[in-house]
Amino acid sequence: MRVVTFGYQTWGHKTLEALVDSRHEVVLSVTHPPSEHSYETIWSDSVEELARAHDIPVHLAQRPDADLIARVKAAEPDIIVANNWRTWLPRELFDLPPHGTLNLHDSLLPKFTGFSPVIWALISGESEVGLTAHRMDDGLDTGDIVLQKSVPITATSTATELVRATIDIIPEVLTEALELIETGTAVWTPQDLAARTFFHKRADIDSRIDWTWPADQIDRLVRAQSDPYPNAYTHFRGERLRVTKASVSQCIYGGTPGRVFIHEGDGMVIVAGADAHLGRNRGLVIERLRTDDGVEHDGKTFFPYGGGYLG
Repeated sequence: MRVVTFGYQTWGHKTLEALVDSRHEVVLSVTHPPSEHSYETIWSDSVEELARAHDIPVHLAQRPDADLIARVKAAEPDIIVANNWRTWLPRELFDLPPHGTLNLHDSLLPKFTGFSPVIWALISGESEVGLTAHRMDDGLDTGDIVLQKSVPITATSTATELVRATIDIIPEVLTEALELIETGTAVWTPQDLAARTFFHKRADIDSRIDWTWPADQIDRLVRAQSDPYPNAYTHFRGERLRVTKASVSQCIYGGTPGRVFIHEGDGMVIVAGADAHLGRNRGLVIERLRTDDGVEHDGKTFFPYGGGYLG
């Protein structure tokens, strides 16, 4: 089939790479210009560079306009494939090819619609994340599903590991979905939009640790903000601390949330949970942290003894 791609960052790059390696013909690659946004400089493999390396025409745009629509029409695609395109596409565009637009979204829709789905899924305590191939419609990630593949979330999974795992299955999901569409054997399943969960784009404040959260939820936040993401952070005596490794304590610790308490295992226990004063909660053990000067510290060395509060 003749394919036009809409994609950005490593997700768009992997999608275009899979199509280049397939029997389909990519007749136009549409992508965004580079961005300095913190989350958009992390997985930043260039779609533009890959397309040009394979002599594929490229169109750069932030959002669709008349010029973009004209270029897609001129390319005469059988289908559009989108992955990590960051702005809304009008029906005039996504319904233009005979097979419409196939969108790849890195969650198991209808859950975790929107932005940073892998991070939000890990924070939320889900048991799996994955990749969904669905038909684009007027909503955001609401179209009928043709194929899904899941990736398990373990007790030690980090967002970095999970993102890599979902990126790795892009070629498999895309190739199978296109085969189903081209052969007319695709079964399109409407989403149960009553079960939809919709998450916003993450910002710096979303990585700030709230010590009234239970320790297991804070542990998931730390793992969800693993390097190279902006780490989960807190403050101690006016200094910002980025927590890079933590675990839930073995023992129960009572008191006030955020209290720097006592050594356990490889780190320092911090009292956690809104009801910590009842003495029923486990604490968070900070095992590794990074100060704003970029220096790494182990928890026991940075906190040689208990006392004071994080906040």
